[in-house]
Amino acid sequence: MSKLYVVGTPIGNLGDLSPRAVETLGSVDFIAAEDTRVTLKLLNHFGIKIEMVSYFEHNKRERGEEIINRIKSGESCAIVTDAGMPAISDPGEDLVRMCHEEGVEVESVPGPTAFATALAISGMNTGRFTFEGFLSVSKKSRREHLEELVSEKRTIVFYEAPHKLSATLDDMLKYFGNRNIAIVREITKIHEEVIRTTLEEASARYHEEKPKGEIVLIIEGKKEEENDIPFDEAVKKAQKLVEGGMSINNAAKELAGVTPYKKGDIYKALL
Repeated sequence: MSKLYVVGTPIGNLGDLSPRAVETLGSVDFIAAEDTRVTLKLLNHFGIKIEMVSYFEHNKRERGEEIINRIKSGESCAIVTDAGMPAISDPGEDLVRMCHEEGVEVESVPGPTAFATALAISGMNTGRFTFEGFLSVSKKSRREHLEELVSEKRTIVFYEAPHKLSATLDDMLKYFGNRNIAIVREITKIHEEVIRTTLEEASARYHEEKPKGEIVLIIEGKKEEENDIPFDEAVKKAQKLVEGGMSINNAAKELAGVTPYKKGDIYKALL
């Protein structure tokens, strides 16, 4: 039947591709892949020979329309990403939305998802969490994103690339303070690793150490007792926000919102 199948692929171990995913990839008319070279390795491993088209961030609008037109004409398509579930921090999100808008049926063929798997093995609080994807490379957008999360009480989950890890940990330490963090890398691979530490220790460690593999960062939310910090500590936290690019006025307002102290008193101390 003509539809879009959203197919989860392994995040490291090819043995994690489900039998249903193998069957689906082998039976559709064509596959929309983030990187056809990566997907070809997967298909070759399972002896699947199916037409592929590239679908990624920079061609998603034009290629998305082509894919939908083919499905409407009676073909079936499976969308895959390089690893994990399509449409999670991935341009597949746009194709799924377009399908719903155009009345094209969408069916799930679930598979591994990095952030959920990382949470499960992190030992951090998983009762409530917020998934924040990748931080922007734009300094302004990055700062605004972190500012929004300063008072977040739920566990916070990010994706990060290894070459950006050190700078990201430095920024997180500035905005969140010295919270606990789990750094999960190489999930399902031979060197799978969970590093439970603090932001301060992690920031220092990765100035020297250069990690490999895609990384999931899991940071504890703001604790209630942070409201009871001494006034000079509140001012120090506000100063870190200012050093990170926040205005004095906004930094004073932010700390006044999570401590017993008045905005005006914190503002004067910062001046």
